[in-house]
Amino acid sequence: MTTLFELTPQVPAATTATGPRPLVIGLDVAMGISGVAGVGWTDHVRCTSDSQHERFAAQLAGLASFYRNADFVVIEGAAYSKNNQGADALAAMRWMVRHDLWKHGIPYTVITPSKRITYATGTTVHYDENNVRLKGTALKALVRAAVGERYGIHTEGTAKSDEADAYVMLAMGLHWLGHPLAEVPAKHAAALAGCQWPEREQVIAR
Repeated sequence: MTTLFELTPQVPAATTATGPRPLVIGLDVAMGISGVAGVGWTDHVRCTSDSQHERFAAQLAGLASFYRNADFVVIEGAAYSKNNQGADALAAMRWMVRHDLWKHGIPYTVITPSKRITYATGTTVHYDENNVRLKGTALKALVRAAVGERYGIHTEGTAKSDEADAYVMLAMGLHWLGHPLAEVPAKHAAALAGCQWPEREQVIAR
């Protein structure tokens, strides 16, 4: 049986960087459940309050507890093709995290969902056995399966997709820094191009 990662030839990961591996944290920020990832682990921050302000406070405090000592943070950005009722609050939440990182001098970057899907699966376009294009939950499940297959990280529970997405953020950041978590096909690694990365020296010097 052909697996997801046997569809294209394997290529060497990025040249291994010298020195210790920086502490990178991946984030999938949300108002309800935010995914968090570090090397070999995932977690989440969950808030069920009806108060928008309480959600802002709980998410920011919870996320900061994971990234406060990080050298670099990779955040999943907005899907600009989507327009939903909570988009304004979610944008504010993401900017609160970004501002907090800036305030504490922690370098970060923001990766689009399409780049995340491409890095994890090789393309943003997938079809089921009936030739129907995968979207939403089905596409999230594909990314989650990819994370389990490539990195041995099997996320479960209500935050499973959020945590898997955060792990892809982590993997992309480490790959860019020259510390890839696994070898990836060239078409997957191509997702690293076009992202707005900071200067590597900013991260390495921390």
